[in-house]
Amino acid sequence: MNATPVLRIRGLTCQYPGDAGPVHALRGVDLDVGRGSFVAIMGPSGSGKTTLLHCAAGLQQPTSGLVELEGRDLTRAGQVELARLRRRQVGFVFQSFNLLSALTAGENVELPLRLDGRRADPRRTAALLQGVGLGERAGHRPDQLSGGQKQRVAVARALITDPDVVFADEPTGALDIRSAREVLALLRGLADRGQTIIMVTHDPVAASFSDQVLFLADGRIVDRLARPSASAVATRMATLVESAERAANEAVVG
Repeated sequence: MNATPVLRIRGLTCQYPGDAGPVHALRGVDLDVGRGSFVAIMGPSGSGKTTLLHCAAGLQQPTSGLVELEGRDLTRAGQVELARLRRRQVGFVFQSFNLLSALTAGENVELPLRLDGRRADPRRTAALLQGVGLGERAGHRPDQLSGGQKQRVAVARALITDPDVVFADEPTGALDIRSAREVLALLRGLADRGQTIIMVTHDPVAASFSDQVLFLADGRIVDRLARPSASAVATRMATLVESAERAANEAVVG
């Protein structure tokens, strides 16, 4: 793994308007992700996990702070530049797959290239589908695929542009145990071959496939765990959830 950060975040904050005043989703997050890392992000509900992922991927503008991808400051980029970056340098795997029902698996994989005005290489598409175990399914539409197969199509789509970073938002949240392990093994294999993966998950088993787990609470990174085991992750998460629930109860009483 190359130690040079492919993603650099400094002082990241994000606020939303709320009925009782601003909601602070992120509170000064600092983060470096090295090339070839597999990083999992965990935390209690409302801790800022998805907001951090979306800001890091250029899908959402933060309130303040720095987000650099390959040295490019995403917080200063315009919408056209961000759209181009998302099509060329970022791969995103959505929990809900986000496949177009009218397109085949192969056509869904090629969609980012076509949106960018580029011609898809059928050999590249076939190789990616073969790599995720769907070489025989290129002509099938989403309604002809299982949940695990749809998610693997989504992973192949995220890789078609050879992105600098693949972001995955709860990629196993809607899958059965067998399908989830297939997707996690695929992501682990990509990281072992040098691809950078940043994944939000609620599942300690999923997190155990990563190199490092970052734990968020109340919009801040409050803990890290290298070479994680599922049991160690579960223990840390239980402590965080208990603390979050205690703080919420104290706020209600106060």
